[in-house]
Amino acid sequence: MLVEIWSDIGCPWCFIGKRRFEAALSRFEHAPEVEVRWRSYQLDPTLPERFEGTEVEYLSKVKGMDPAQVSGMLDHVTAQAAGVGLNYRFDELKVANTFTAHRLIHLAHDLRGAEAAAGVKEALLAAHFEQGRDISSHDVLAGIGAEAGLDPEAVRSVLAGSEYTDSVNADIAEARALGVSGVPFFVLDRKYGISGAQPEEVFTQALSQAWAESRQPLQPIAAESGACAVDGSGC
Repeated sequence: MLVEIWSDIGCPWCFIGKRRFEAALSRFEHAPEVEVRWRSYQLDPTLPERFEGTEVEYLSKVKGMDPAQVSGMLDHVTAQAAGVGLNYRFDELKVANTFTAHRLIHLAHDLRGAEAAAGVKEALLAAHFEQGRDISSHDVLAGIGAEAGLDPEAVRSVLAGSEYTDSVNADIAEARALGVSGVPFFVLDRKYGISGAQPEEVFTQALSQAWAESRQPLQPIAAESGACAVDGSGC
C-alpha cells in the first residue's frame, strides 16, 4: 500500500503530523508492506532565500496578524509539538525558502531510495524547528545529505544547479490537481485523503480501511464477453 504525504519543511504542523502518522503506522500490523513517499509542497514560494527577521515578524507581515496573536499561535503549536516529543524553538528559527531543501529530498530518493529520503526529511524538519539551522544554506544541506549517506560534494554540485527543480514543481502541480490547499496532506492508495495533523487514531482507522479495501477482489459488473484470455482464446 502506498501512502503519499505532501508537506512543507517550513510547516510546523507537518512535523507534528509526521509524528502522529508514524505512531499509527508503528502499530499497524501490515506496516512492512506500506510504502511512504514524501511529496513536495511550498506554503510560500515567494519567500526569499532567507528572511532577515524572526518567525513572528515574518508571519505578522505575511498574514497581517498582530504580533501578540502570532506569538500565541506559536505557543499553541509548540505545546502540540511537545505532546509528540518535539522541541520547537521559534525564537531561534531561521525563516528560509524551502525549495532547495525539497530538491535535496528528491536527490536522496533518486540516489538511495525512500528510506534515505525519509531520513533527509526528518533531518530537515529537526534542523528547521528544533536546531535553529538555516535550511537554505548549501553547507547545512550538504551536511544533512552526508548524514544520509550522500557525498556532500555531489550534493553541493547538484544544489548549485537546477536538478530536481522539475521534480519539486511536479509534486506541487500534482497537489493542486488533487485539490490540496494546505499541508500536511496524506493520500492513501489514491483513494483516501487526510488533511492536517490529525490525531493518531484517525490515521490508524484510515490505514486499516485503506488496507482492507486494497485487498478486496474486483467485482464483475457484466459477464465475460469481448475479452482476450491469457491463453489467447477469445481474441
